[in-house]
Amino acid sequence: MKERLREGFTTGSAAAAAAKAGTVFLLGGGENKEVEIPLPGKGRLKIPISAYQPLSANTVRVTVIKDAGDDPDVTHGAEIECLVEVFRDERSEEIVLKGGKGVGRVTLPGLAVAVGEAAINPEPRKQILAAVREALAKAGKNAAVTVTVQVPRGEELARKTMNPRLGIEGGISILGTRGTVKPFSHEAYAASISLALDVAKAQGLEVAALSTGRATESFLRKDLPDLPDRAFIPIADYFAFSLERAAKKGFKTIVIGCFFGKLVKMAQGAAYTHAKEAEIDFDALADWCLAAGLVKEKIRAIRGANTARQALDIILEEPDPRPCLLAVTQKAVHAAQGFAGSGPRIEYRVYGFDGAALYSLASHL
Repeated sequence: MKERLREGFTTGSAAAAAAKAGTVFLLGGGENKEVEIPLPGKGRLKIPISAYQPLSANTVRVTVIKDAGDDPDVTHGAEIECLVEVFRDERSEEIVLKGGKGVGRVTLPGLAVAVGEAAINPEPRKQILAAVREALAKAGKNAAVTVTVQVPRGEELARKTMNPRLGIEGGISILGTRGTVKPFSHEAYAASISLALDVAKAQGLEVAALSTGRATESFLRKDLPDLPDRAFIPIADYFAFSLERAAKKGFKTIVIGCFFGKLVKMAQGAAYTHAKEAEIDFDALADWCLAAGLVKEKIRAIRGANTARQALDIILEEPDPRPCLLAVTQKAVHAAQGFAGSGPRIEYRVYGFDGAALYSLASHL
């Protein structure tokens, strides 16, 4: 029997725990091995504390080790630190939240955080402040608190995230709309696509160039050298989601770069094209090719194909494979238009497995 995947917690929850633990410590509550924090929206969570480093009578650095559970998160195992300063002689309970080393800074408009600010998203920001207020309330003391979130390896980790594309420089973002991490959740990747579209739109771009992977993105960049970097957005398998969001954000043209296998799945109308959820329907592919005039012998071969590469090779054996490629691409354009609506112009750039351009087709010409 397959074991249930273990959930983890977000960088926002890690920072909230470190901030609360530091505040409790400086108010005389000692070094707690774990603290309980509020989650965004509702619920609570206990998080272990890794280390306390007192720096002065009113300053401590607290470290939490980010635990993403069974999710392949690049920040799993990272040290999330909060440098907490408590000023007990202050009458107010002002709480100041800052981003320190390893926390990115926003340089482009279009995100939930203003340009120039530390990349601590609104929900985790509220979560951290709420955790500190809990510590103050439990101690029954008035104090001003300054919390500086730091991630020692943040700049290195950020290179493995979408932050460079989003104009977030110098480190990772402190994230978490729900406070916990669901293993292999689509939520995080979908959110990154949406943010990338926001940034592109805020730059005044009217064209979104969507690619299903690194290779197809590199081919698109060569084909569309006049488009700025922010226009190129990797969408992986999120076909329907990306088209719906791009259309909603008002892009006039959506270019989709993909290999033949993804094209067929898109032509089938698959909203999510990962192999686990969308298999190639070789009978449907054969029917489209039959309507395009492919001989019956090759139609039988396509029906019996095991891979998209095998089916494509059969098509490319034709003296003129364009009718079959047109038939499949037309189906994909129609499916894309179904997700995006009638507003944006849809353009496909289809590539062979060797990177050669196979076919291009656009709607609303």
